[in-house]
Amino acid sequence: MIDDLDLGFDEAERGEKGRHRRGAVAKRNGKSGGRGKTIFALLMALVLLGGIGGGAYVGFDRIRNHFVTPDYDGPGSGEAMVQVKNGDTLTDIGNSLYDAGVVKSTKAFIEAAEANSRSKNIQVGRYKVRKQMKAADAVTLLLDPKSRVVNGVTIPEGTISLAIYDILSKQTKIPVADFKAAAKDPVKLGVPAYWFTRGDGKKGPKSIEGFLFPATYEIPPKATAEQILSMMVDQFLTVTQELNFVDKAQQERKISPYEVLITASIAQAESVNHVDFPKVSRVIYNRVYAGKIGCRCLGIDSAINYWLRLQGKDPKDSDVLKNSEIHDLKNPYNTHDVAGLPVTPISNPGEDALKGAVNPPVGDWIYFMTVDKKGTMGYGSTDADFRKLQKQMCDNGVLSGSNCT
Repeated sequence: MIDDLDLGFDEAERGEKGRHRRGAVAKRNGKSGGRGKTIFALLMALVLLGGIGGGAYVGFDRIRNHFVTPDYDGPGSGEAMVQVKNGDTLTDIGNSLYDAGVVKSTKAFIEAAEANSRSKNIQVGRYKVRKQMKAADAVTLLLDPKSRVVNGVTIPEGTISLAIYDILSKQTKIPVADFKAAAKDPVKLGVPAYWFTRGDGKKGPKSIEGFLFPATYEIPPKATAEQILSMMVDQFLTVTQELNFVDKAQQERKISPYEVLITASIAQAESVNHVDFPKVSRVIYNRVYAGKIGCRCLGIDSAINYWLRLQGKDPKDSDVLKNSEIHDLKNPYNTHDVAGLPVTPISNPGEDALKGAVNPPVGDWIYFMTVDKKGTMGYGSTDADFRKLQKQMCDNGVLSGSNCT
């Protein structure tokens, strides 16, 4: 009987698992014999099935669907929700649409997307579409911003984890306590354990700080705090992989990826303008690793302010920080009296800061200062340079008090 023949056509209707990327145009043979062979195969199948009775119609329909792409004719009706995830191929998207009852076959969607040069612009997110749509219409809907269900939350670059929890809580109504609890185990959230290995001998807590990548995220309905933070960690890993961050840290910087991440977090916290990230990173490396400063101390106030914020206190401008706060030896983020980098990152750096830390320029600077209220950064290599930069800060009203007398 024909039903005993397992020709695999059901999976063909859905669409083969391939490597079709969004916007990738499949190469076509271009030879004219293809259609003739297809017609011949259909005729042969019809001859073979001709004497089998009523079951032949069912079998022939399955064979026809193998050669003719199944597709709906109309614009569809009702409503369906589909999600396009980061890294989805055309096949992945087509499968999601097929499973939701939107398109008649994955293959139909792939062909319609490849025929539309704009399909490469399909964005990650959730979309409101219709059931039983013509595949070309489904592509059009996925390209229409009005079809996209926006439930996004934006995390600015340099935001510390505690502030991120507040932002996420306001957006999702999930208690801040849930985010804090989920963040206690970064490895469980997807941070590979090797990221916490460092070569400078310092030991600190396994903190989520630095791994919550700043971006705009579409928060799925009913997502938990753990799932949301994991999404942010996953984006961090995607970006650092694209930057070849780990290999460059080890092979070019000759330090651990975690130390480069800490450097990026400092550059992000200290710089107003993105153009300064690389040079600020170079200053950090020169002070900590190049032996250009006797104590190898960074002497940065952003780390002190990070510690204050962890304690629930407000950050302070450099010229109003107390001596006891600057030189508090109980502060694990003391960089004025303690050599080397802090025990953890002090912010969640964006892509430009990560790039700057892993690809710093060559230079002998050991000082950086914000010399005006626009955020312009000045750099110096000597004590004389330091005094000039300090005078600029005083003249421009950035610094005051005893430092300007």
